[in-house]
Amino acid sequence: MAGPTVSVIIAAYNAMPYVTRSITSVAEQTIGRDALEIIAVNDGSTDGTAKELERLADEFPGLLQVVHQENSGGPSAPRNAGLGLARGEFVFFLDADDYLGPEALERMVTMAEKNGTDIVLGKMVGIGGRGLPMSMFRSNQPKTDVFNSRVYWALNPLKLFRRRLLERHALRFPTGMPVGEDQPFTALAYLHASGISVIADYDCLFCTLREDGGNITVRTKGSEPRLRFLAAMVDLILENVPPGPGRDHLAHRHLTVDVPHVLDSHLVHEPRTQQLKSLAEMAEIIAPLWHEGMNDRLSAMARVRLHLVRHRMLDEVLELVGFEKELADSKAATPVLLDAGRAYARYPFLRDPARAVPDACYDVTDQLGVRHRVSRAELRGTALHLAGHAYLHRVETQDVTTGLVLRERDSGTEFRLPVTHTATPGLGADADEGAYAYDLAGFEAVVDITTAADGKPLDDGLWDISLAVGAMGVSREVRIGSKRADDVSGKASTRVVDTGAGVRAVTLYTTNPHGNFTLDLGEKKHGVRSHLRFDGVRWATGAPTELEIAGGCTLAEYPEHALAVVLDDGHRGSASFTAVRGDGTFVVRVNVTELTAGEWTGELRLGDWSLPLPVLPKKLAPPSGADGDCPGTPSRSPAPGIASPCRSRGRTWSRRSPAS
Repeated sequence: MAGPTVSVIIAAYNAMPYVTRSITSVAEQTIGRDALEIIAVNDGSTDGTAKELERLADEFPGLLQVVHQENSGGPSAPRNAGLGLARGEFVFFLDADDYLGPEALERMVTMAEKNGTDIVLGKMVGIGGRGLPMSMFRSNQPKTDVFNSRVYWALNPLKLFRRRLLERHALRFPTGMPVGEDQPFTALAYLHASGISVIADYDCLFCTLREDGGNITVRTKGSEPRLRFLAAMVDLILENVPPGPGRDHLAHRHLTVDVPHVLDSHLVHEPRTQQLKSLAEMAEIIAPLWHEGMNDRLSAMARVRLHLVRHRMLDEVLELVGFEKELADSKAATPVLLDAGRAYARYPFLRDPARAVPDACYDVTDQLGVRHRVSRAELRGTALHLAGHAYLHRVETQDVTTGLVLRERDSGTEFRLPVTHTATPGLGADADEGAYAYDLAGFEAVVDITTAADGKPLDDGLWDISLAVGAMGVSREVRIGSKRADDVSGKASTRVVDTGAGVRAVTLYTTNPHGNFTLDLGEKKHGVRSHLRFDGVRWATGAPTELEIAGGCTLAEYPEHALAVVLDDGHRGSASFTAVRGDGTFVVRVNVTELTAGEWTGELRLGDWSLPLPVLPKKLAPPSGADGDCPGTPSRSPAPGIASPCRSRGRTWSRRSPAS
């Protein structure tokens, strides 16, 4: 008999009344009960959880298996017991106070099977103020790994695992760790997985912060148990991941999540002797992970914090923790010190000779926020007109040096163009309690494609548009367009413009997914021909010797009189007819009596671009009555491919299909 698709394992300790909802949410999964088994392990509960589990087992016979055991002091032992009984192709660990969205397991199994992945993270939602990692859920990820995503920031086991992965590597939860026992288990599963999927567009798991404070991470206090699992994780990384960007990626999570959590939630509340002991222990634990090469990926606050920990500066650590809390409560931006083109956050001990914390720890130049908005982006002829505002957050607009940057995407060729700085009185007054003035943040610029390359025309290519936003000696570059006024379109606008040396295709468009502006010169992504079309050929009503050739041109702009239908008889005879515009359509009228007898080919022409005329009827002559030779007047034009029997003075007006 085939086993279930998913085994849901629930470790339960004093989980009333939450466990009822937890198990019910599994029983009601859309994947169906035939695909499920639930294994609930009662870890010596004293509050009625055991009785409720037995009641639920009667309510869901054949679905729920209940195991009772002596209290083990943590979730590891009951989870391991459940895993030993599991028969499913997949295993999902669910905490007894959490519950699933109705489609969670069906969606996660589908994702795993479709992409051949061993682990699936479903989007988590915090209930009752429960804080959860969310950076990995910005978008669906069908198949990724631990080094090229943010999944490592979610080290809880509340996810779908392929059971074969766990058995092949004998993965079990370590016992004897009251908190953090899930981190080694999940980390090793990540590292061994053939692939990891992320579901971000459906709320799969609802995690509850219990009103009674019964979550194990809440009721377990002190820095010592957390330093124990932090040390275990550092050893795990050192043993399983070689030095390099991959190891640094994993280290970043522990240095910026676990270290500050131990300091501000536990160490600050302990006696000084324990603080000194824990800080020294933490310094030894993180020493193999933190090196100077990681500083570019760390925030200034993290750099300062780690420096103080490394040097066991307890009083300074405590002061920094207090500063961070005040900063978070005030929601104010930290002022910066500007010096020699660099910006330094004014965090505690900056340039304090008694502490000698290096300036590099405070450097936020590359993290300064660039706030910008485009209010105009318009192509007119050969010139792109831009306007808007841009400034560096916390850097007032004095000695402004902002300029425009054009950079060709493939070659890296760049040109810098000046902008006109314009006044923006009151800009930013509603932020940071008005602490900073950005009264000269406006810009206006004109990019003429015939002169933008240091007085010469820009080459064909994709020219990304950026601003080098600068003031008071500090500068940062940013792509523009993602933030723009409502009346500034991001839709691609293709034009054919007269450069004086011929016509040229130019398109202004916004890139996906960020929405920044790029100029496409030379049809790298946006062709002209796709904007030209023929709608048909027919005899003109009321003009029996005139053909009407109808079509459309959806270009945003093209030179006057440049669009024409050109006919050729193959014997040096040709005729050109200007297309008359009107709301994206055109009509060309051809008086066939002005053409010499023969077979004519034709095309719609715009500069160097052309579109062949569709195949006309094999024999197409003016309708009868044009010369009185054909009696009667047809009610409609000849259909394509149908010869008209009418002739005019014995002459057949016909068209030969263009050569393919």
